[in-house]
Amino acid sequence: MSVNPPARGFSKRRLAWGGACLFAAVLAVMLAYIWGERTGIQVLRQGVEHRLDIYAGGVQSELTRYDYLPGILSLNKDVISLLQDPANPERIARVNLYLETVNRKAGSSEIYVMNMEGLTLAASNWNRPPSFVGRNFSYRPYFIDAAKGLPGRFYGIGTVSQSPGYYFSYGIYHDGRMLGVAALKVDLDKLDDAWLRADEKVVVVDENGVIFLTSVPGWKFKTLAPLSSHTLQKLAVTRQYHRAGSLEPLGMAEVGKQPEGVRIVQFTSEAAHEGEGGNFLVPSYLVQSRQIPGTQWKLMALSNMAPIHARARNMAIAVALAMGFLAILGLYLQQRRRAIAQSMAASAALRRAHDELERKVAARTQALSNANRHLQTEIAERRRAEEVLKSTMDELVQAGKMAALGQMAAGITHELNQPLAALRTLADNATVLMQRGRQADAEENLTLIGQLIARMGKITGQLKKFARKSPALLKPTSIAVAVADACFLLEQRLRQERIELCLSVPEDACAYCDGNRLEQILVNLLGNAIDAMARSGVRRLEVSVRETGGWVVISVLDSGPGIPDEVMRRLFEPFFTTKEQGVGLGLGLAISAGIVRDFGGSLRACNREGGGAEFVLQLRPAKLEETMDA
Repeated sequence: MSVNPPARGFSKRRLAWGGACLFAAVLAVMLAYIWGERTGIQVLRQGVEHRLDIYAGGVQSELTRYDYLPGILSLNKDVISLLQDPANPERIARVNLYLETVNRKAGSSEIYVMNMEGLTLAASNWNRPPSFVGRNFSYRPYFIDAAKGLPGRFYGIGTVSQSPGYYFSYGIYHDGRMLGVAALKVDLDKLDDAWLRADEKVVVVDENGVIFLTSVPGWKFKTLAPLSSHTLQKLAVTRQYHRAGSLEPLGMAEVGKQPEGVRIVQFTSEAAHEGEGGNFLVPSYLVQSRQIPGTQWKLMALSNMAPIHARARNMAIAVALAMGFLAILGLYLQQRRRAIAQSMAASAALRRAHDELERKVAARTQALSNANRHLQTEIAERRRAEEVLKSTMDELVQAGKMAALGQMAAGITHELNQPLAALRTLADNATVLMQRGRQADAEENLTLIGQLIARMGKITGQLKKFARKSPALLKPTSIAVAVADACFLLEQRLRQERIELCLSVPEDACAYCDGNRLEQILVNLLGNAIDAMARSGVRRLEVSVRETGGWVVISVLDSGPGIPDEVMRRLFEPFFTTKEQGVGLGLGLAISAGIVRDFGGSLRACNREGGGAEFVLQLRPAKLEETMDA
C-alpha cells in the first residue's frame, strides 16, 4: 500500500513531461513548415520577377516593331490617288501590289486601306480568299479611333479571316485633310510558343479581363472573372471575340495575399486544371503581374506552389524526424540505464547457464564424434559392397555371354564343319588337277578355298568379339552394326528353325551405349524370341529401330504365343525362368535390364494385340558423325 502513491506521482510527472515534449515538437514542425513556405515563395518571386520583365519586353517589342508601318502608307502617292479617286481600277491594282509587297517584307499578317466610311479599297490579300477588299470595318474600334485622328490599337478575332490578331491604324492625310485610314494586322500567337517552355503559366489579359495570349491552350479566350452585361454588350458591338465562345470564367479565387500585390489563387473550374496531371488536390498558384507599357493589357505569371509546399513539407518532416530522433535517443538512454541494471542482476544466472551449456555441448560433441566414426565405417563398408557388386555384375555379364555361346555352340560347329569338309575336298581336287596339268581349274579351287577360310575367320572373329571381357564404355554407337552382328551370330539357328527375319533398321541410327554389351542384349532378346516360337506355325521375327519422344527405340517382336500375366510380373527377376531345367539360369533378362539402366535407358516387355511378345529397348540418341569421329 505504501508503494502506490509514489508510483502514481511518478506516472503523472512522466505524462506531463511527455505532453510538453509533444507540444514542443508540434510547434517546431509548424514553424519549420511556415519558414520553408516563406523562403520558397521569396525565391520563386525573385526568379519570376526577372522572367516577367523579359516576357513584358518581348510583347512590347513585338507591338512597337510594326508601329511605324501604317503611318508610312500616307507617303505613297498611289495610296493618296486611290483615296481621291477610288473607282480607278489601275490605281487599285497598283496599291494592291504595293500593299502585298510591303506586307511580305514586313512579315505582318495583313495591310489594307479604308476610306472614311470604313470600306476597304485595297488590301495585301486582294488575291487570296477571304480578301478584305470591299469589306466594311467601320464598327471596329481601331477604325473609329483612327477616324478621330488618334492612333488605333485593338486586339480581336478577324471577322473575315476568323483568326486573332493585333490591329494598328493611322489616318491618311493630304494637305491637312484626312482621306482614309491605313490598318495593319499582326499575329501575336507566336509569343505563346516561346512561353510553352516556361515553368510558370503565362497569360496576357485585356482591360476586360479576357485572356487572349497564354501558354495554356485551354485558357485562351477565358476570363479571370465573370463579365458584366455591359461589357458583354460592348464586346458584341465591336465583335472583338465573336468566335471565341461564351467567354467562360476560369473561376479564379483568391486564397491569400503577399506583399507588393502578389496574390495566391486557386481555380475551381475543371478547365483551369489542364496539364496538372490529375492532382487530387486543388493546386495553388502564386500570381505576379506586370502592366505592358503603352497598352491596357496586363501580363500575369501563375507559378504552381506545389514545389514550395513540397519543400515546406520536407523541412517539416526533417524537423519532425529530428525531434523523433531526439525522443528516441532519450528513451534509448533511459532504457539503457535499466538494461545495465538488469544485466548486472542476470550475469550470475547467465554464467551458470553458460557452464551448463558447455557441459551439454561437450557431451553432445562426444556423441557426434562417435556417430561420425560409425558413419565413416558404414560408408567404407558400403563402398566395398558396391565394388564387390560391380565385380559380380561384370562376371554375370561375362557368364551370360558364355551361356549364349554355349547355346550357339552346336550351330557354330555345324557352320565350321561344312567349310572344313569342303576345304578337304577342294584341296584333294587341287592336287589331282595340278598333277594332270589343269592349272586353271586348280587355281579356281584355290580361290574357293580362300573364300571358305575367310568365312571361317569371320565366324571365329565374331565369336571372339562377342566373348571378349571389357569394361562398359558409353559412346555413340551404330545400332545397325550391333543388330547385324547379333543376327550373324544367330544365323545358323534362324535357318534351322526356318524363321523369317524382318529388319527395319536405318543405317544412321545411333545411340549412347557400349556396342559389345548392346550386342549381348540383342542376342539374348533374339534367342528368347526364337525359343518362344518353337511351337508356332508362323515363325516371324521383326527387329525395328525408330527415334521418337527424344529416345532411340529398338523393338524385337516375335509371332509366338506371348507372355502369360503371371510370368510378366516376374519377367526381369534374377533366376526366374520358364525354360526346362538345365536350359537356362534365368539371368539373361535381369542382366540385360541392368546393362540398359547403366546406359541411362530402359527395357520393358508387352504382348501385342495380334499375338506375340514385344521387347522395347529405349536408349539416348546420338549423332552418326560422333561415331565416325570416335
